[in-house]
Amino acid sequence: QLQASGGGLVQAGDSLRLSCAASGRIFSSHIMGWFRQAPGKEREFVSAIRWGAGTTYYSDSVKGRFTISRAKSENTVYLQMTTLKPEDTAVYYCAKGFSTLYDPRGYNDWGQGTLVTVSS
Repeated sequence: QLQASGGGLVQAGDSLRLSCAASGRIFSSHIMGWFRQAPGKEREFVSAIRWGAGTTYYSDSVKGRFTISRAKSENTVYLQMTTLKPEDTAVYYCAKGFSTLYDPRGYNDWGQGTLVTVSS
């Protein structure tokens, strides 16, 4: 089970930190990802981290503004979002998988989503 939290309404330029707490085990082979889905759009990859090695990956649209991290002792993955833009407005989902990084179909477990709204 994954529980995402931390969303909210902010202004452009503000920051937010999303959290995703996992109740089950996360193994070194797992990949933890963040995806987002804006109204009327498909779910898109935002960022991912390899639980064991800590290698991080970002979409071009958030690179340099978002930072993914993990706290192994807390079984939690974070997404620090800075310099938020109105186009970042979406429901953000965390997910856990073993295989692909960028394709949501490669993830097995999903959190319930947390809404981020960025006003201009």
